[in-house]
Amino acid sequence: MDTGADLQKTPLHSLHLELGARMMGFAGYDMPIQYPLGVMKEHLHTRAQAGLFDVSHMGQILIRAKGGNMEDAYRALESLTPIDVLGLKQGRQRYGLFTNEEGGLEDDFMVASRGDHLYLVVNAACKHSDLARIEAALSGSCEIEAQFDRGLIALQGPAAEDVLSSYAPTAADMLFMDVTDLEIAGTPVVVSRSGYSGEDGYEISIPASETERVARLLLDDERVEAIGLGARDSLRLEAGLCLYGNDIDETTTPVEANLKWAIQKARRTGGDREGGFPGADLILKQFETGPSRLRVGLRPAGKAPVRAGAELYENETGGDPVGTVTSGGFGPSAGHPVAMGYVPAALSAEGTSLFAEVRGKRLELAVAALPFVTPGYKR
Repeated sequence: MDTGADLQKTPLHSLHLELGARMMGFAGYDMPIQYPLGVMKEHLHTRAQAGLFDVSHMGQILIRAKGGNMEDAYRALESLTPIDVLGLKQGRQRYGLFTNEEGGLEDDFMVASRGDHLYLVVNAACKHSDLARIEAALSGSCEIEAQFDRGLIALQGPAAEDVLSSYAPTAADMLFMDVTDLEIAGTPVVVSRSGYSGEDGYEISIPASETERVARLLLDDERVEAIGLGARDSLRLEAGLCLYGNDIDETTTPVEANLKWAIQKARRTGGDREGGFPGADLILKQFETGPSRLRVGLRPAGKAPVRAGAELYENETGGDPVGTVTSGGFGPSAGHPVAMGYVPAALSAEGTSLFAEVRGKRLELAVAALPFVTPGYKR
């Protein structure tokens, strides 16, 4: 995480300070890690009621076809990603991946079809490189608009629908991955029924000048608590969701990362628009032959959490490392330590016993099914 005085601030920075947040540098921004409630209670509150997250540090990008034919924009974006953009229906959103020529992942993102434009949300640490990538490949046929100053908040948890629909009643009609225009107390917003907690909920894009007012309105509901990045991390880990830079990066392929589901049939071998994206030959070959390693869930046998960076071994003593933990901690909802990491494909079966080296000792863990907590999405 970043430190220093040059950190950027989101539109909610003063509100975080007012609420007593512990702030820390993350992806170049001064962000709330936790509030006085504490990470454990923030996590459990989100699972039980509703949590409000500031994710304004992430990058929002709009893509429009210069000629007005949006199919041109869809096809252009498909030159950068293995997902089926052309098949995305208006008002729907999809998880996407930017790949490189070696088949590695340059970032993951969300993309929505908004009729006359595509709406992308990309990771904070990658947003400037993602924008440059998109501009280099698409500027001939598309207009690209970065909205990096716009607010973005996530309202997550089983009470999220009731809370948001008290201001925008039609929010209750939305299903998981729907995207639409709504209004909250006079402020026009773009809302997707999604998030990164494994819970039902919404991400709400707001003009910067209105972000704090809208956030305060939502926080006025007794069911809503402000939640920091600490609980966001434990929530997404329990849900088996990747964190870019930890669980996926430019050295991991979608197949190794167990993200084959994100590459739709149209882009696979034999599909209507097979390949045509960076690293396609290698990635599609891995579909056929299987990768040498896989991202898996890991459940430590004891009560001690196993953190990112711990090396994995096949035996309790001796031998060389066979894999690495990429994310790990205690799962408050699961009630036990949870982790993810990469292991050889031959050792990826659920129940396979492994050992993680933690402070000179090897702790037993087992390959576990993901997610650790069943998602509560409204489908």
